[in-house]
Amino acid sequence: MTERDDTFTALTVQRAQENVDVGGKPFACLLVRDGEVVVEASNHVAQTGDPTAHAEILAIRQAAEQGITDLRGFDAYVTAYPCPMCLGALYYAQPDRVVYAVSREEEGEHYEDGNRLMSLATFYDEYAKAPEDRALAAEQGHVDGATAPFADWTARHSS
Repeated sequence: MTERDDTFTALTVQRAQENVDVGGKPFACLLVRDGEVVVEASNHVAQTGDPTAHAEILAIRQAAEQGITDLRGFDAYVTAYPCPMCLGALYYAQPDRVVYAVSREEEGEHYEDGNRLMSLATFYDEYAKAPEDRALAAEQGHVDGATAPFADWTARHSS
């Protein structure tokens, strides 16, 4: 870690605190390239009622609005280690790395953001279970030709 990393990590925590001060949840995300903040976002779940309005998701969306569709060359600075939804989005967005200020365990000492299907402590474990064993019921439907759109996309985009 560098002094610059510490500076951006501190800024992420400051943005999270500012969000709490206006009634939001304690999360923020900075997308940094070449030592410059290109995008910053805070969690807006409380403000909007949108359960996907996490800071990382909003930052990725803002980057896309700027024409940035690939985060290679970027670092993502976040308040807490990303939840599975945000971690998945970050994997798709492909930043060079994620720097987090607070571990899941540290977050859990002060904050709980679970619901009837999971808690902060159990959320990550849900993904290791077989779909039929998860708290959120899932079953595969049966439709003839269900894979056709995937085959068609591949045919149109293969070189």
